[in-house]
Amino acid sequence: MGSALCLFMFMNFLLFLSSFNLVMADSNSTFSSSLQQPLCHDSERFALLQFKQSFLIDEQASSDPSAYPKVATWKSHGEGGEGSDCCSWDGVECDLETGHVIGLHLASSCLYGSINSSSALFNLVHLRKLDLSDNYFNYSEIPFAFGKLSWLRSLNLSYSAFFGRIPMELLVLHELVFLDLSGNSDPSGNPTLMLQKPSLRNLVQNLTHLKTLHLSQLDISSTIPHELANLSSLTHLFLDECGLYGEFPMSIFKLPSLQYLSVRDNPDLIGYLPEFEEAIPLKMLYLSDTSFSGELPTSIGRLGSLTKLDVSSCNFTGLIPSSLGHLSRLSNLDLTGNQFSGPIPSSLANLTQLTVLSLADNQLSGQIPSSLMNLTQLTELFLQENILEGPIPSSLFELVNLQQLSLFSNYFNGTVRLRLLSKLKNLTHLQLSDIRLSLLSYNSTNATFPKLNLLGLNRCNLTEFPDFLWNQDELVWLSLFGNEIRGPIPRWMWNISKETLQALDLSGNFLTGFDQLPVVLPWSRLYRLRLDSNILQGPLPIPPPSTFQYSVSGNKLRGEIPPLICDMTSLILLDLSRNNLSGRIPPCLANFSQSLLVLNLRGNNFNGPIPETCTMPNDLRVIDLGENHFQDQLPRSLANCMMLEALFVANNQIDDIFPFWLGALPHLMVLILGSNRFHGAIGNWHTNFRFPNLHIVDLSYNEFIGDLPSEYFQNWDAMKLTVANDLWYIQAHPTYQAPGFGLTFPYLYSMTMTNKGMQRFYEQVPDSFKAIDFSGNSFKGHIPTSIGNLKGLHLLNLGGNNLTGHIPSSLGNLTQLESLDLSQNQLSGEIPWQLTRITFLEFFNVSYNHLTGPIPQGQQFDTFPNASFEGNLGLCGSSLSRACRSSKALPPTPIDSSSKQGSTNKFDWKFVLMGYGSGFVIGISLGYYLTSWKHEWFLETFGKRQRKWTRIERMGLRS
Repeated sequence: MGSALCLFMFMNFLLFLSSFNLVMADSNSTFSSSLQQPLCHDSERFALLQFKQSFLIDEQASSDPSAYPKVATWKSHGEGGEGSDCCSWDGVECDLETGHVIGLHLASSCLYGSINSSSALFNLVHLRKLDLSDNYFNYSEIPFAFGKLSWLRSLNLSYSAFFGRIPMELLVLHELVFLDLSGNSDPSGNPTLMLQKPSLRNLVQNLTHLKTLHLSQLDISSTIPHELANLSSLTHLFLDECGLYGEFPMSIFKLPSLQYLSVRDNPDLIGYLPEFEEAIPLKMLYLSDTSFSGELPTSIGRLGSLTKLDVSSCNFTGLIPSSLGHLSRLSNLDLTGNQFSGPIPSSLANLTQLTVLSLADNQLSGQIPSSLMNLTQLTELFLQENILEGPIPSSLFELVNLQQLSLFSNYFNGTVRLRLLSKLKNLTHLQLSDIRLSLLSYNSTNATFPKLNLLGLNRCNLTEFPDFLWNQDELVWLSLFGNEIRGPIPRWMWNISKETLQALDLSGNFLTGFDQLPVVLPWSRLYRLRLDSNILQGPLPIPPPSTFQYSVSGNKLRGEIPPLICDMTSLILLDLSRNNLSGRIPPCLANFSQSLLVLNLRGNNFNGPIPETCTMPNDLRVIDLGENHFQDQLPRSLANCMMLEALFVANNQIDDIFPFWLGALPHLMVLILGSNRFHGAIGNWHTNFRFPNLHIVDLSYNEFIGDLPSEYFQNWDAMKLTVANDLWYIQAHPTYQAPGFGLTFPYLYSMTMTNKGMQRFYEQVPDSFKAIDFSGNSFKGHIPTSIGNLKGLHLLNLGGNNLTGHIPSSLGNLTQLESLDLSQNQLSGEIPWQLTRITFLEFFNVSYNHLTGPIPQGQQFDTFPNASFEGNLGLCGSSLSRACRSSKALPPTPIDSSSKQGSTNKFDWKFVLMGYGSGFVIGISLGYYLTSWKHEWFLETFGKRQRKWTRIERMGLRS
């Protein structure tokens, strides 16, 4: 009985196990079935294949180094079994339940071609995420069919070469939480997408669920709408370089979820920082290159989540708040290019996570806090262009992670031992120029000295090349200008950084020559070479063909220009002026480089004819051949130099008629032909040769005859304009792009004017300066009244001719005139009282004519000496020893309203006494002056309004 019971129970147990296994097997089958993703829909697979076929695969279409063609794996049924399920294709995401394509992730997929609203893409109506960034859609307009994709939550079309207006249909995508249309621009960086109709206000009013909005480099050109502050879910807002203006709504700073805010590169956008609350979650705040102003509020120290703060190139003032030291998570702090004053707060030493600290180009004073040695993570430190003083703390050289250190243009004192730099093993960029201290040489060849990419030791009182340069084989930029280095350039210099050096500046020293000068300098990647203002002797060195800028002016080089210079086909600027070079110019010189902007051969001994110029398309802006021995005629091919702005051929032996054909050049501003053998009459004005932009013309000391060119005076439109403020200087802007950086360096003209023993010197010529010098010729006839229309003139010299008749009263309209010379002619009649209107007149000379009557009184005329009027027996007045016989002969000078104008437009003349002579001799010499005329104004204007801070500028590279 017991055994039967046991058998029964055992059989029941087996039955239970069997039933359990069946249940489990069925359960596993059901579970496995639930995990299997359904195949994609045929219609969507077909749409994806059509989309693929509408584009080419081009590796150049994507800039990301990791880019690859994701669509290459997409295959139809006939092309392979496993690849036929589109849900398994690279970049395709499907819904796990329905099998519909809900995501297309094709960023950096090398797609090249156009797209429009008929694209099969818009058949994928279930899409929620679409990323087509970093492809090349050939400047297609954004298709309006995007409005069909009503389920879209994320759309990224950035950096994909789209063009035109943002379509209104984009505004119906109400589910969007992520929108990125940034970075669509042409090769010059100009925006190609516009958000204007619809406007930014329309967009934020419709897309109310946005969390990320990235519209950088779109042409928005509007104010920022206050409605942006209603996007309570917004975490990321990027509006860089959008042409925004007006005042930034302060309420945006208080968005409860905002973590990343950037409105950089909108120079017309004004704003102020608010008082910040504790709860604001900002992690990144970028306001650089805007017009934000005011002080940094103390409450900025409450932004405890902040990791990056960049307010560079704004208009902030006041002290740097010590509360910044509370931002313990800060890794990047950039306050460059403002007007902060006072000391560097010692509390910054609390920012132990900082890797970048830039306080450059402010008005910071005091000493560098030694406590900055606590910033052990620091890799970049920029303190240049302040008024810091005292010694450079040795603790600075304990920051062993430093890669870039820039301290130039301060007022430090004491000495710096270059051997301390051996501690900074990671240092690649070092700028210690203009810091008023002495550098003690590093006399060891120890290999532990850091390998530098950039080294600037300008004006550091060096008397020899630093020895540590021997082992520098990775230099890209080396600048030692303005020191006292003497003797020849040593032989070992030809061996440093042969494969990497791109820029070398040894100008402004006392170098005498070259120790074993190579036929061609050995740096194969050299872009910029400056050897000017030394005392170099011997033949002209020839840089490698890669060179963009070559300046060796102001030396004692001799001999002819070697033919090898014709290999330098990349030249933008060539300045060989003020040497003793001789012979003829190689015919290639003015034609071999389509990129050449500046050609300056002034002050040598070149002879022969000027070679044909501009025989191929070119970009020449300045040609200076003055003070040589050139002969024959001006080459008529100069008429092809359509971009030419200045031509200087004074003080040669050119034998030609007036080059009226140069009047067809639309940009020609300066024409200097003085002291040659030009002859004949200037002739009649031609409609096609108008000189429409001429500012300065010098025909002095030639052999011109005939009447003054009245019709030219009537049509020189640029000389009729008066400019209220002298904000610009006549200059060329050579620019070159090298790997890793771009550089623009203004090339400004300087002018020397000598008038009867008085030399006046412009280190920079304002764009508003207008001058005519026809002195020392044989012009005859009357002075045309049409000269009175040239109301922008500052200098008029007609002295030393055979002019007759009266002085026209219309000259009184030249209210900007500062110098008027009509001496040594045959003029008669009275001096018109209207000349007293010219309240800026500093020099006036009508000597040695046949003038009669009283000299006008009042205004500037009371300041002119007797010499201004001598040689006119019929003149009388207080300026001469001959008093007029009757007081009626001296009527009071009428007061004109124009005589009451202020002196704000007046040039800041610099003058010195020089030599003896008569008439004007205008010489124009080119230079690289960046600061001297109205120094403070220049820094404010060019430093704040025109400069965008690039890394290379922050290191203080001399241009």
